[in-house]
Amino acid sequence: MTQPATGTQPDLRYTVVIVGGGSGGIAVAARLLRERPSLDVAIIDPATTHAYQPGWTLVGAGAMTLKSTLKQEGALIPFGSTWIRAAVASFQPDENRVTLEDGRTVAYNRLVVCPGLQLDWDKIEGLKDTLGRNGVCSNYSKETVEYTWTCIQSLAGGTALFTQPPMPIKCAGAPQKIAYLASDYWRKHGTLFRTNVEFCLAGDALFGVAYYRPSLQDAVDYYGINLQYKHNLIAVNGPERKATFAITNAEGKTEHVVKEFDMLHVTPPQSAPDFVKQSPLAGSGGWVDVDPATLQHTKYPTIFGLGDVIGTSNAKTMAAARAQTPVVVTNLLDSLDGKPLSGAYDGYGACPLTVGYGKIVLAEFLYGGKPAPSFPYDQRKPSRFAWYLKSTVFPRVYWDMMLKGRDISVPHHPEWSKA
Repeated sequence: MTQPATGTQPDLRYTVVIVGGGSGGIAVAARLLRERPSLDVAIIDPATTHAYQPGWTLVGAGAMTLKSTLKQEGALIPFGSTWIRAAVASFQPDENRVTLEDGRTVAYNRLVVCPGLQLDWDKIEGLKDTLGRNGVCSNYSKETVEYTWTCIQSLAGGTALFTQPPMPIKCAGAPQKIAYLASDYWRKHGTLFRTNVEFCLAGDALFGVAYYRPSLQDAVDYYGINLQYKHNLIAVNGPERKATFAITNAEGKTEHVVKEFDMLHVTPPQSAPDFVKQSPLAGSGGWVDVDPATLQHTKYPTIFGLGDVIGTSNAKTMAAARAQTPVVVTNLLDSLDGKPLSGAYDGYGACPLTVGYGKIVLAEFLYGGKPAPSFPYDQRKPSRFAWYLKSTVFPRVYWDMMLKGRDISVPHHPEWSKA
């Protein structure tokens, strides 16, 4: 990659440049401009379609339409900001510049990095050749999420495999959510008793926050799902309906096992985007290295990060990006004003775990896995109220509040939990 010559004038210059026009990027831009309308803000993102990805679990289960989760990116760009429809090639943080793939350079006073993460489909041999056919589906792509519903409806028995790769991934509960919903569908249609459902996860725990695990284990037992720990999907042969897993045994040795399937739902491995991994901004694992409380870069004080791309220990969920947004806005404005940073992120994340149609375990937690419920009931118990939140309320909050910069944070109350 050719770097721009030091000392040359940038092609574009803005006070605040935001890399990424997803949940975090749009929300930060909108909130910045609401608080300081005169601010010169640019959003860099090549995408023309914006997706409400938390809805894709319900799309894959036939409970929401794909169309309702998609909107035109240009219509969401906040008034008063500039959309640079291009991809970032590299960062030059010592010069406060970003270089685009078309060669242009963009200078900034402050930079917000939130391009999300990338799905590494190629890390599973043969997957791209069969994804979307031969019973191989995934809720992690808008191109294949509707095929998940096709597979669920058409399966009348046999073996259904659901996979989860090594962490971190976005919405760590999503790989098991679809297993529960599919099992519930087959139960209601009288075919579950002749279906072998396996949830094959690379890790050794059903969910990262122990407080909610018993409720999820109850769902596993109710549907008769077979949990397969230390199973990492490494190859798929679609035409032969065979999946190869690397399995780690108790002695730490790895062996390969081939499983036959009639349906295979794949959660792909995930990582920071390549242009982030290869940049000076990357820390451990290639993620953007920010302070876990202030979300300011640990080396470059003019840079902030949020969303799936940062290397903090919180869950990578839309709820986390929503909680991080006001912190980044507050601290960025403090930084521009020469004041001490006053915003602090507590690691809040949430995962509405769909354990059946109309039933959700609403998991909310802070750094360290500390439960942080927002409502005064035991959120470990499957709730129709939580289903209403996920299917109806949360999408409205997303489109009408979060992306318009007028979001109101709901206070969470750790003392309501029984941890």
